[in-house]
Amino acid sequence: MKKIILSLGILLAVGIILFILINNAKSNTSAFDKQEQAIASVTPMPFEELTIPALRRRNYSSELGELTTVSSNSEYTSYSTNYTSDGLKINGQLTIPKGDRPISGWGAIVFVHGYIPPSTYQTFQNYSSYVDYLARHGFVVFKIDLRGHGESEGEPGGAYYSADYIIDVLSARTALQRTDFVDPEKIGLWGHSMAGNVVLRSMAVMPEIPAGVIWGGAVFTYDDWKKYGIDDGSYQPPTDATNRQRRRQQLLEKYGQFDKESPFWSKFAATNYINDIKGAIQLAHAIDDNVVNIGYSRDLNTLLDSTPVVHELKEYPSGGHNFTGETFNQAMQSSVDFFSQTLK
Repeated sequence: MKKIILSLGILLAVGIILFILINNAKSNTSAFDKQEQAIASVTPMPFEELTIPALRRRNYSSELGELTTVSSNSEYTSYSTNYTSDGLKINGQLTIPKGDRPISGWGAIVFVHGYIPPSTYQTFQNYSSYVDYLARHGFVVFKIDLRGHGESEGEPGGAYYSADYIIDVLSARTALQRTDFVDPEKIGLWGHSMAGNVVLRSMAVMPEIPAGVIWGGAVFTYDDWKKYGIDDGSYQPPTDATNRQRRRQQLLEKYGQFDKESPFWSKFAATNYINDIKGAIQLAHAIDDNVVNIGYSRDLNTLLDSTPVVHELKEYPSGGHNFTGETFNQAMQSSVDFFSQTLK
């Protein structure tokens, strides 16, 4: 009888243990399944590739193509060359100073043009006096033809609701870094008008960029666009149903107009990331600019006042949007002085 009771006790104990193990296994499997389901349910945020965090995660790998001499003077030689951005061939004008190259290489400037109707843009004519002024002061200048402009491949994606031009700029920077004549740590950015947005967003993506100059820049917080608008009579909207138009329409259908409280839009504007910027910024704006209100630069300067970013705002009483007349020489010399301090 005692043996029977003992056997029953052992069987009962084994049963209890098996019951516990089976239930634990079910419980663990259930938790695992739930975790897997949760992971599977997570999908990338639509248009996430346009945000500053996503652009920071990208790889910007590029190299300069063949250099073809276009002209030469006592100060520098001008070349036609290209590089790749998003798999596209992007062309541009490259100037290299004459004389003894510094041991670490020359300081360089990626020059980003403002809005010009893509169909009329010309590499060696548009902004030629700007490039010449900078090139004569000992900088390598790389004026890139943003995609869809001149002979550059691709479609002009626009600046304000796209990341295309930022990718073009940062790829150009990488291409310069891989040369033997540029100091890879001394590459700054210069941008006019529309390119002001591109320059600031590029510096937010790569905070280590040492310097950026913005002339008559527009659209920084995106709230400022609602506030000031842009009065550009030269703007020619695309005539066809381009990919740019379709993508912008899809973007606005998904998230609506810019809203600083939106989780998506808050990752889009560079001004939410300016505290990260390590380089210096110079803003230049003519008070009588009738295309881009000087309020854009004044408001951005006020935001920068509350950050550790080294910055300055140069206001000019006249010169208009393109800094004509004596204002051009004053503003260019100011830009040269700024770049001399930050890139040499």
